[in-house]
Amino acid sequence: MIRNLIVIDFLKIKRKGFWLLTLLGPFGVVLMQMVNYGVRKDYLLKQSDNDWEYFLDNVHSFTPLAMILGIAILTSFMASVEDETSSWKQLLALPVTKWSVYLSKFTVVFSLLFFSSCLLMIFTLGFGVFLDLGKPIPYRGILQYSFYPFLAALPVLALQLWVAVVSQNQGIPITTGIIGTIFVFWSSALPDWVIWKWPSLENKWESPLLNVVLGISVGIVFYVAGMLDFNRRDVK
Repeated sequence: MIRNLIVIDFLKIKRKGFWLLTLLGPFGVVLMQMVNYGVRKDYLLKQSDNDWEYFLDNVHSFTPLAMILGIAILTSFMASVEDETSSWKQLLALPVTKWSVYLSKFTVVFSLLFFSSCLLMIFTLGFGVFLDLGKPIPYRGILQYSFYPFLAALPVLALQLWVAVVSQNQGIPITTGIIGTIFVFWSSALPDWVIWKWPSLENKWESPLLNVVLGISVGIVFYVAGMLDFNRRDVK
């Protein structure tokens, strides 16, 4: 049943621009560096002894912002698909449980963001090779910068989906997303416990993996809390 719900949800978003947004996020992040290196490549290459590391740091400087903004848009759009046609009651009238409906929505957005992270990895590697930044190519670093922000942002994903599916007005999750985006701009000044800081992979212990572990753990907690709340509410 879960598999069928996920397939149905993917069919619902087929012509809604979700896949375009999934592409634009990582492409936009790397495009910023295409412009940056295209205008002042020689200057940037003189800034560091490790050209690949410096390039990855530049790419990563935009990744958390794109990730948080993408989560806000995708989760809101995911809920609005049902809101536009007032189909929540019709959906829940089927022989399905609320928790399975919630899981399906989460899985679809999770899959889109995972695919976006895969594209970010490919675009980053491709442009880095094009720039001829030298060898060895830091494949591990590219993987970390591509997927760690996504995993660290899971609490934001769980929270945004929770807000989106229970809100009568999709302006509320969009507002929450905008606030989260503002937090990302000031992430370096935020305490380490703020979930919007975690995709930046910064903490006082200088351990990006810690942000990932916290992201997965707290993300599960927020997901369960959102699912339980959705399960007890009346349908829209």
